[in-house]
Amino acid sequence: MTAEEFTVAQTPRSKPAETSVPLHPLLAERWSPRALDPAVTLTDAQFTALFEAARWAPSWGNTQPARYVAGRRGEETFERIHATLSRGNAGWTSTAAALAIGVTRVVDDEGEPMPYGEYGLGLATENLVLQAVAEGLVAHQMAGFDRDAARTAFDIPAEYEPMVAIAIGGLGEVDGMPDRLRQKELAPRSRRPLSELVFRDTWGSPRFP
Repeated sequence: MTAEEFTVAQTPRSKPAETSVPLHPLLAERWSPRALDPAVTLTDAQFTALFEAARWAPSWGNTQPARYVAGRRGEETFERIHATLSRGNAGWTSTAAALAIGVTRVVDDEGEPMPYGEYGLGLATENLVLQAVAEGLVAHQMAGFDRDAARTAFDIPAEYEPMVAIAIGGLGEVDGMPDRLRQKELAPRSRRPLSELVFRDTWGSPRFP
């Protein structure tokens, strides 16, 4: 389907990745919509499962550097997270079922830099996102938030660094979204080809065609 055809369609209920070989549906179906359904809420079990999945991510030496501040829509924590988001992200995240801020530990117990802390948070957050997909939900990760405001709002200690904001919810409709965001929702997904990403023998020599 072309971009032009997408613009006249309804919100796509699925945008599976176009892959060179089949992938597990959790991976192929994962995408980052902004159109979220204001009627969707998370059960206690669903909400807990997101962070249980994050807890069981691998980390360097089992240091488990990932931490989260999280709230469901209607809770004060949700509103305080929402207040830290950039103007562009605040405009569409009020209908999320939950918001979270991912935080990584940057200093260990000896006061030394924590090895691979950001990497550990990335692994944990991807687990969280894939658990959301498994629950029939969607998740959108955001760099657009005020780290200092988040630190102040939640008394985050100096040895931890806020890194990412995450919106979780049910897929909604694009009707009523600003045109700029609507076009992003309806556009086909794309990635660089494997030939540009994986090499053999020498740098830049494609491992896969």
